[in-house]
Amino acid sequence: MGLLLVLAGMTLCLQAAAATASPRVVAVGDIHGDFDALVEVLQETGLIDNEQRWIGGDAILVQTGDFLDRGSKVREVMDLLMALEKQAVRDSGRIIVLLGNHEMMNLMGDLRDVTKEAYLSFVDENSEKRRQDAYQDYLELYKRRSQLIGQEPSITSKFEKQWMKMHPPGFLEYRDALQPHGKYGGWLRKRPAIVQIGDTIFLHGGIHPELASFKLRALNERIKREIEAFDSYTRYMVAEKLILSFATLDATVAAAEAELKRRTNEVADKSMLESFLQYGNWLSVHPNGPLWFRGFAYWSEREGRRHLSKLLESYEAKHFVVGHTPQLPGRIQTRFRRKVFLVDTGMLSSFYRGGRASALEIQDGRFTAIYRDRRKVLLDPRD
Repeated sequence: MGLLLVLAGMTLCLQAAAATASPRVVAVGDIHGDFDALVEVLQETGLIDNEQRWIGGDAILVQTGDFLDRGSKVREVMDLLMALEKQAVRDSGRIIVLLGNHEMMNLMGDLRDVTKEAYLSFVDENSEKRRQDAYQDYLELYKRRSQLIGQEPSITSKFEKQWMKMHPPGFLEYRDALQPHGKYGGWLRKRPAIVQIGDTIFLHGGIHPELASFKLRALNERIKREIEAFDSYTRYMVAEKLILSFATLDATVAAAEAELKRRTNEVADKSMLESFLQYGNWLSVHPNGPLWFRGFAYWSEREGRRHLSKLLESYEAKHFVVGHTPQLPGRIQTRFRRKVFLVDTGMLSSFYRGGRASALEIQDGRFTAIYRDRRKVLLDPRD
């Protein structure tokens, strides 16, 4: 009887240890459309096989944002991450994809860093007809708006050529796919900006000390509400025939400013337009917001130690893992006595000279940088 009790006690201890063991977490920084490098690093970490299927078991993959823009295979990157999300769940694993500043830019129609190759991946057999129809829709809108503000529409021989240049093949399909109803737009809008796993916080940019009083959930909700607000403003402007659904951020802002000026001496409601034009103060686009802040990479050692102690205490955490600021030549860096891990290593090496794919593995308090050619322990709690 005594031996059975001992064995039962040992079993309970082993079960408790298994239940409290920390999961293996793998963090990957900025991808920027480099699908091939992403596949390479996920295979190197043992998360996917040669068929790009999840084999990571109950591991957690955290991608810290900026998988869009600059590279040519942003669609393939999103397709892979979306597929792995479903596969990982079946193995009790998780894929957590976070929003970066470039995802926010795209959701708002700021397309300055989208490549022609990325647009081309959305082209289908109806793309040219869709383009021609969209141009005609734009002409009608342009003429109507010109008349409302008392101007003669100026349509020169270069007008159509310039419009087509600004709306290359695949542009319309790309914009549609990133709308709230689109395959990728709906998915993007469900991504959080920040996640905490155990004692480590993951996000794209960083948390400004002035935001330390806000809970992580509150910061995520704030950014989510701002995206919803932007969608609401653009729906209003489309319904008011101020813009077309595929308008860029610059075109939307210009239309809002022009209409607000036109309504100056009218009883017409101005509140929606005025509110929209305050978007520059939003947390999701502010330089000190979680998607854009670079203090973790740029603070002096003295600044960092002072600010980080308060931030970590506020969130009951020990470490931050962030991307956003490329660490060249292509190595994960630690700062402030290994309280911060900078994991953007310029994966898109055709854009970032010296960049390379990398991943940060976290398991049982041990932080290990993983590259194709080597592994390096950055923090070992046993030391």
